[in-house]
Amino acid sequence: MSGLLKIAEIAELDSRRNILRIPPEVDVPLTGRVRRLIDTREFQRLNRIRQLGLVSRVYPGAMHTRLEHSLGVFRLAVLLLKRLAYDPVFSRKVPLWGGELFLLTALLHDLGHYPYCHPIEDLQLPDSIRHETRIARYLRDETSELVRGIREDWQQEPDDVLYLLSGQRPSRPTPLSENPALYRLLASLLSGPVDIDKMDYLQRDSLHAGVPYGRNFDQERLLGSLCLNAGGDGLAISSKGKTAAELLVFARYVMFSEVYWHHAVRSATAMLQRLYFTLWQKNGREFSEKLLASTDDEAETLFHEHVRGDSAETLWQGLFGSRRILYKQAAEFTFYEHPEIYHAIARKPYAWMVRLAEDLASQLSKRVGRKVEPVEVLVDAPPREREVEFVVDIYDAKERKYHPFADVSPVVKALAVRQFDDFVKRVRIFLHPALKQIVPSEVWKELLHEIPSHRESDLPLKERNA
Repeated sequence: MSGLLKIAEIAELDSRRNILRIPPEVDVPLTGRVRRLIDTREFQRLNRIRQLGLVSRVYPGAMHTRLEHSLGVFRLAVLLLKRLAYDPVFSRKVPLWGGELFLLTALLHDLGHYPYCHPIEDLQLPDSIRHETRIARYLRDETSELVRGIREDWQQEPDDVLYLLSGQRPSRPTPLSENPALYRLLASLLSGPVDIDKMDYLQRDSLHAGVPYGRNFDQERLLGSLCLNAGGDGLAISSKGKTAAELLVFARYVMFSEVYWHHAVRSATAMLQRLYFTLWQKNGREFSEKLLASTDDEAETLFHEHVRGDSAETLWQGLFGSRRILYKQAAEFTFYEHPEIYHAIARKPYAWMVRLAEDLASQLSKRVGRKVEPVEVLVDAPPREREVEFVVDIYDAKERKYHPFADVSPVVKALAVRQFDDFVKRVRIFLHPALKQIVPSEVWKELLHEIPSHRESDLPLKERNA
């Protein structure tokens, strides 16, 4: 029997002595060392940060937390490790401590999250800190209960957890940094085309949003079909899991199309991004640092304290005030219907898009007979960073050969190898509801005719890389 099967969390899941129930009616093994980490201040903070941020403004049930998602990912990590323990090649490559490090990192993988971090990170502003790196704040506090639990209960190095999550190599030798092949393998289990994070959030987000799209793949079948790739440093899928993997690809595509990039969700996101950008310009890193340490409720208060008296206060009122007032979509430009406008705006620096929105507001002022405030016009577009493409091999046991999945699956080739982002993410113009009523829809192509004249070199140096 593989030594990996002796890991306490695998045994606890099988015995069902100590379990924690989470949606959708699944059990998380709760050993003493897992419970100690969950009870820490750092982990409990995730219970006050929503998984989907502003999506609940459109899908009211989407109130689930980063803590729930972290437990779901941890549960899948236990199941995946149990499955791979029966693979003799995997068992030879992954020692007992490596398997435990994988479980520990899966549990803590979202520890660095802060409110609305994904839309804020999409702005790529100077000096911005990614949530994967932010976790260093918690993992390097030698006085914290979290770090003591990692060292005493798991006999692991916190720097190895950080290494797996951020790619930040430890400054001194650690068990993982001394084993690059093991690092590549474990990192691929946590983040890649097929990973436990993706498998959990698609189903969990779909469940809480009240839509079926992310639940229409066979998670159990897919987990059972995962195996090592030809190089032994990542995952592949056996031919038995082909359909389950295709359905995962389709689930991801539809969830982006119908939930994450739903036009009303993007309206709320565009409002939040413009609000944050305005406060970042005024207050710089000091404001960002306060947000990084906040929970959702604290962030709402922080935004309000800094935006009072500013024209951007209307954005805060629409998102967090007593009435929901989302901006209305005035125009939409897709990759396939309006390629010139789409390519002129998509993946531009955020400061450039703000400048474009301000120019549009100025032009609209002349047309509608009243001053249009710059914050009444928002430009939303695909960010610079693309989603991970589904590039993975499928293993044919009969032929004992690996094939690129896209070569044997028209679904994967159509939805995940071609530019996924271009088909689910659109360029949109949003207007304050009062303005939407007086601006004709046909005006936008004319107004956007001069987009190429907006050059990145026109931006102030501070904003050029934003």
